[in-house]
This record gives sequence, C-alpha cells and structure tokens, in this order.
Amino acid sequence: MTIAAKFEIEYLQYLDVDGKPVRKDLPEFTKDLDHMVELYKLMVSTRIFDAKSIALQRTGKLGTYASCLGHEAAHVGIGSAMRPEDVLAPSYREYGAQLYRGVRPRDVYMYWGGDERGNDYQNEPARHDFAWSVPIATQCLHAAGTALAFKIRGEKRVAVCTIGDGGSSKGDFMGAINVAGARELPLVAAIVNNQWAISVPRKYQSGAQTLAQKGLAAGLHCIQVDGNDIIAVRKAMGDAIERARNGGGGSVVELVTYRLGDHTTADDARRYRGKDEVDEAWLKDPVKRLRAWLEGKKAWNQAKEDAWHHECDDWMDNEVNAYLQTGAQPVGAMFDYTFAELPAELEQQRAYALSLEQQAH
Repeated sequence: MTIAAKFEIEYLQYLDVDGKPVRKDLPEFTKDLDHMVELYKLMVSTRIFDAKSIALQRTGKLGTYASCLGHEAAHVGIGSAMRPEDVLAPSYREYGAQLYRGVRPRDVYMYWGGDERGNDYQNEPARHDFAWSVPIATQCLHAAGTALAFKIRGEKRVAVCTIGDGGSSKGDFMGAINVAGARELPLVAAIVNNQWAISVPRKYQSGAQTLAQKGLAAGLHCIQVDGNDIIAVRKAMGDAIERARNGGGGSVVELVTYRLGDHTTADDARRYRGKDEVDEAWLKDPVKRLRAWLEGKKAWNQAKEDAWHHECDDWMDNEVNAYLQTGAQPVGAMFDYTFAELPAELEQQRAYALSLEQQAH
C-alpha cells in the first residue's frame, strides 16, 4: 500500500506536577529567575483577580463572568511569548495574557458590567489588541485577517488567537487556520484545551487523538503542550510566534489544562462532572507547580508569597473602586460606534434619546 502522508504530534513538558524538571534542556529564558518570578507573580495576581471577580458577581456588582481558574499558566505563557507589536485576538477568559499586555482589571469589570468602554484598552500594547469575543471562534477569523494584513504590508508582526477545545470544532476556527496555511500567514492559534465545552467533555467533541493535529489539514505546524507548565507554554508559543514572524508559517498550539471552576457564573459544573475529577485536576495546579520550582531555586519563599498577596489585595481594591466609581456612559453612546455615518432613522432616535436624557437632568 502506498502511504500518502504520515504525521506525529510532539508533546512538550518541562516540569512535572511537583515542579520537578522532566528534562535537562530547560529553555534559556528560565535562567532569568527574576523573569520567572514575574511570571509567577502574574499567575498569582490573576488568580486573586479571578476570585475577586466572582465575589463581585455574587454580590450583584458585576454581570455574568467567565472564570479563568486553572488557566493561569496557559494564559500568562501566551502573553509573555508575544512582542508588543503583535496582536492578540482573545475569546473571553484569557485575562492572564491580557493583564500581561496591559489590560487593567477595571477594564474587565467594565466589560462584564455591561459597559463597552471596557473594550477600549488604554495601555500599551493592549491598545492594538482585539476586544473580547463571546461569539465562539469568530476571533480566529479576525486574527487571520490581521495576519493577512501584516503579510501584505510586509510587517514582521504576528497575530495570535485563543480558542477553547469546543471552539476548535467551529467552522470559523477551521476557516481561519485553512487560510493561514494556504497563504502562509503569520498566525498562531492557541487551543486552550480545558477539557469541557461548557457541559460537553472533550471525548464527545472530537474523534481526533489530539486537537493540535487539526492544524495539519491546514498545513500548519502543530504541537501539544502541558498547559499547566508555564515553561512549556512559554517555549512552545515563543517558538511558534518567532517562526511565524520570520516567514516560517503559522501554527496550532494545543495547551492541555483544566477548567477548575464553572464555565461562567451562570453555570454549575457539579451538575455534569464529578468531584473526583476536579480533585484530580487540582493536583496539577499550575500555580503550585511553578512555585515549587522557584522555591527549589531559592527564588521564592513564604514571606515573599505573603507580601505579594498583600500587594495584590491593595491593587485589587484600587481597581474595584475605580470600576465602581466610573460614571455611566451618556445615552448617545449607544449610537456612536456602529456606523461611520448614522442612518437618518437612527439619527432621529439618537436625538430623541438625548432629549429624554436632558429632561431627566
């Protein structure tokens, strides 16, 4: 029999669940312990931010919120691998990557609080990034279009999109990676495989042995990574991004992790998955894993942990207060950002809305 094609998917891991190296060839960036500590601190602050966000929702100060508990290594690893000139097209829970790129917690709160100004990121380099995307997988097409623009302009920049395991089954994702392969675009698609598409487990989503291999049909580089090992995430994403930047083609990077919390605050995961499964996933906690490695290097200890938690608490209090003290948008804002030239009938509605607002004051 003639074989038309064969393929293998590499699996990348550097640290085991106890934070011990499983290979000797740790990446060069791990020698900079100050940098590794900064990555750890952002993972911790992202988890503290996440807990505060859920508390705000439960007390009626925030709308439905999508938790990122358990995704800290995957998300911070993505953000840290990007350059400032690159562009991120996220879905709706990649806060660690966004915080790394300058998005403020108050921006996140404004968005989930129903204020679209939260999408108007103020800090660099996040100002170049896309807004949160709740429609599943549409952000992948936005990233592919951005990558095409980079190639046409001759810019050495890379578009990175994030997608969940369930979202990788959507036609938008397949279309995005297909055009990236066909046109050799600088696109890196990170599949954050947290094992659950709301209540649908990974085994019912795809018959593929890995999700990374979906990129093979598109002609992209593919790799599966331990998504709870930030060293592996940072290395795989960094290699993929730099390859794309230098004309070597796009990639699909599957980050295998676990959603430790509910899908959103409107979900109760206890209805469809067992406690034993979640308890087992906690043993692979990405925050605990990196902390153990840093402590082994004498770069972290309990005193530093306590001090950082205290600093994070103050930071979160300031961000929450800034969010709660933000005044409502003017009524006319709902008309201002959809059309370049407002149609006549909407112009009339806008004038009427403004008149009612003036009467109220």
